[in-house]
Amino acid sequence: MEYAVEARGLRRRFGAVEAVREVSFAVRPGEVFGLVGPDGAGKTTVLRMLCGLLDADEGEGRVAGLGVRENPDAIKDCIGYMAQKFGLYADLTVDENMDFYADLFGIPGVARRELKGRLLRMTRMEAFGGRAAGKLSGGMRQKLSLMCTLLHKPQILFLDEPTNGVDPVSRRDFWLILEDLVRGGLTVVVTTSYLDEAERCGRLGLMHQGRIVKMGSPAELKAGLPEECYAVRGNRPRQLLQQLSGQAGVLDVKMYGAELHLFLEPGGRVPELEAEARLERIVPSLEDVLMAEIRRQRTRRVA
Repeated sequence: MEYAVEARGLRRRFGAVEAVREVSFAVRPGEVFGLVGPDGAGKTTVLRMLCGLLDADEGEGRVAGLGVRENPDAIKDCIGYMAQKFGLYADLTVDENMDFYADLFGIPGVARRELKGRLLRMTRMEAFGGRAAGKLSGGMRQKLSLMCTLLHKPQILFLDEPTNGVDPVSRRDFWLILEDLVRGGLTVVVTTSYLDEAERCGRLGLMHQGRIVKMGSPAELKAGLPEECYAVRGNRPRQLLQQLSGQAGVLDVKMYGAELHLFLEPGGRVPELEAEARLERIVPSLEDVLMAEIRRQRTRRVA
């Protein structure tokens, strides 16, 4: 199987809104592929179409070599899908939720005990088996969702904003677990709006208004930005922002923490700065790349 997941020209409308427009990508077995973009970009809709939870208006999805439209039941047997919102039973304990999902998947007693033990150890949740799911922290609830998703040993894992609203330490732990699973051969397709998480993906599709506007590894995307990117540091960043905005050759300038990120036309002249300001050529961040691509899309529409 050359590709674990394929999207070919997917389109989906909701009334007058075209949520997904001509989305195509392919994911190799054992790869972590991220769909990255702001809220409303179409990431969740793409994932739901690939899982067979939503029909595409046009285009085709293939998962594990099978057409999504033609083989929905067979595909459900080989994938795990974790939705944005916590979907387990809050009044059941961790153990009871896992037993419920094991019953749904038809996992017998001996195999169930072995799987539950391994998953609880992997997530460091052994001490919380008797706690009600509704009384878990956000990070623990996501770990429980992941464990239930993994009980039937899926080949491919679809994760929709899995760490949205989770604290930074729990987010890091969640990704360490994912990386361990990928080393074991699992394929992961994940949506996220966290660009630090996007850095952990092997390849990315940057989405904006229903389209993939750029695709590649994090390093390729940053190296391929045609604009020249500079960090501008000074004692008065807001005054510098006003000074640089609208100057000839300046495509964009924005606050980035305590400094500015300045984008110039390729080969453009570096503008003059006040004496105490410092300017340094830098490798752009993924946020810089995404915002630059969104800016280009807007410019094309205006033109």
